[in-house]
Amino acid sequence: MKKASRVAAPETDGTPSEARRKYDPEQTKRNILEVATQEFSSMGLSGARVDAIAERTNTTKRMLYYYFGSKEGLYEAVLEKVYGDIRTLEQDLPISELDPTEGLRKLVEFTFDYHDRHRDFVRLVSIENIHGAKYIEQLKSFKSRNASVIRTIEDLLARGVAAGQFRPDIDAIDLHLLISSLCFHRVANRYTFGSAFGRDPSHPRLRARHREMIADAVLRFVRKEA
Repeated sequence: MKKASRVAAPETDGTPSEARRKYDPEQTKRNILEVATQEFSSMGLSGARVDAIAERTNTTKRMLYYYFGSKEGLYEAVLEKVYGDIRTLEQDLPISELDPTEGLRKLVEFTFDYHDRHRDFVRLVSIENIHGAKYIEQLKSFKSRNASVIRTIEDLLARGVAAGQFRPDIDAIDLHLLISSLCFHRVANRYTFGSAFGRDPSHPRLRARHREMIADAVLRFVRKEA
């Protein structure tokens, strides 16, 4: 999608230190992305208002367009950030230092906790699926960024097979799909599931049970038969 041309950088008044305090570019962009994440996850792309984002960040639409080009450009930047956040944290897990079974459990528990605590991420993924991944496809680094989790799982599977713990016929992308599906569903479908069955998956007691259940289910799936 063609984005709007960037406008000239905003001018600043006052002393240099005052200008830096008010217009630190990186901090300004972080603030905008944080608020935009909340706005887009709550209202969707079509319902989100750039005016509302500008007001909540004490800036202007002109500033937003200067940094991100357009409303769609800001939405794409939000998608890039939220996917980048989960991938970065995954890479920080000490999985390679753990026994394969322990490492896989650690990855599943992290994925469960991340989805449970970052519901904006779940909503944004759902919204982008409504758009048929149209905007994610614009992100040049999207596929390469997400390849990291597949490499992590491939390494876990290889080590698990070598140790006689895992089956040798498991595809890493299929396993990622299984883990993501189980962790994503309970958050994305929380309200409809609760309405249908009178049970809120986010209840603390159920949360702890589901966390263990999902990790156990994944480990049973990969476990080599005795």
